[in-house]
Amino acid sequence: MSAYRDGDKVVVMVPSRLSKAEEEQWIATILERLAERERRRRPSDADLQSRARELSRRYLDGRADPVSVRWVANQRTRWGSCTPDDGTIRLSTRLRGMPAWVVDYVLVHELAHLLIPGHGADFWELVGNYPKADRARGYLEGVAAAAHLPMEADAPGDEPAEDLHRVDGLHPGDDFPDGFPRKAAG
Repeated sequence: MSAYRDGDKVVVMVPSRLSKAEEEQWIATILERLAERERRRRPSDADLQSRARELSRRYLDGRADPVSVRWVANQRTRWGSCTPDDGTIRLSTRLRGMPAWVVDYVLVHELAHLLIPGHGADFWELVGNYPKADRARGYLEGVAAAAHLPMEADAPGDEPAEDLHRVDGLHPGDDFPDGFPRKAAG
């Protein structure tokens, strides 16, 4: 059995030996699994808010309490942003469909900004509480490189980018802490 999307339709293929009742049961099961997988990969604003609170509890001792967390389509050069003064967090819709642990990293990053506005050592210590932080940063840098977008420069030890959440904050000649040269894509 298999299923795939063809535009707005889902095509489900089942063995011809199944009875009509078995076929209907399997189709319903497959469609339910597909819908659940899509819900997990494309959380709603309410799901983001709930997830942010859970991540704050788990990695930031519950100290970051966002007023709202939502998707926005107008962030073409940012993965996320927050406004500490009003407690709002916005994630770029470009993150939709990325693995949950990557979205979680961006949420933890923005939650940490509700507590510490800059990108100093104390900020990165908070973000480092998220166990997949380095992996997620690498994933996002890979996405930016594959899309020929310049990459972020605000990793621990980097010089701060002018706009702290821009994916185009990298400057030619910036280096990773481990010495691998970073170059602006383009």
